[in-house]
Amino acid sequence: MDAHAATLETYFKDHPPRTVAEAQQAIKTQTGIERSPTQVQAFMKRLGMKCRKVGYVPGQAANPDKQLEPETFKTQELEPRLAEAQAGKRRVLFMDAAHFVMGTYLSMVWCFTRLFIASPSGRHRFNVLGAVDAVTKEIFTVTNDTYINAECVCALLTQIAARYAGETITIVLDNVRYQKCDWVLHHAAQLGIELLYLPSYSPHLNLIERFWRYVRKDCLYSKYYAKFDSFKQALTDCIQTAPTNHRPELDTLLAWNFQSFEKVKISTV
Repeated sequence: MDAHAATLETYFKDHPPRTVAEAQQAIKTQTGIERSPTQVQAFMKRLGMKCRKVGYVPGQAANPDKQLEPETFKTQELEPRLAEAQAGKRRVLFMDAAHFVMGTYLSMVWCFTRLFIASPSGRHRFNVLGAVDAVTKEIFTVTNDTYINAECVCALLTQIAARYAGETITIVLDNVRYQKCDWVLHHAAQLGIELLYLPSYSPHLNLIERFWRYVRKDCLYSKYYAKFDSFKQALTDCIQTAPTNHRPELDTLLAWNFQSFEKVKISTV
């Protein structure tokens, strides 16, 4: 196969195989050579290939024209405000809602025999509208069992304004309708809070998205809750204690290293 290395490298760059078996078949089709899975795997490693998890590009970020919007927002709007926050001249918080469904979330665990967890009945949902301080990692929340609306947003803005009375406050959030309606805009203006709306298709610029993933992993993966109240309590305890009990982990998780998609290879296969 080494004699065909250059040709196969070009082919695999355009048609990345999902499995060794798929690569084995591709090599046979392209060269007529048939090798064992072990030999094929070793060959791909010699080419410099690794089995990597495919990354996710939000929405139309795959469009080169759309890529510029989040990048421009990051450098011209977000980063200057974060610099002021770091210097103690401003509070910057990232806001978003999470909807935790009481269900079964399977994951990998170390065990002696395969484990099974019960699937809870019903589809109860615990809604959390949250905001995280970019510097202190303090978490603010409004929760319910129904749905998130503009009233919830206004309640959270009031809570944040009371906590940081007299300070300059910027809240970074997406363009979902209940966060950009006249009621919310007027209430924020009354409180003296700047609402900085993210460009479309840029959830990677919202730090709290990472926090919600952390909460799901900590509270939901391979865990069973017999009652909805215990499910809600576990989520509430995790959210409330994370900034103190897991501060070093949050400092790493919520670092300001925002993903850029300018130079990534986007697959259309």
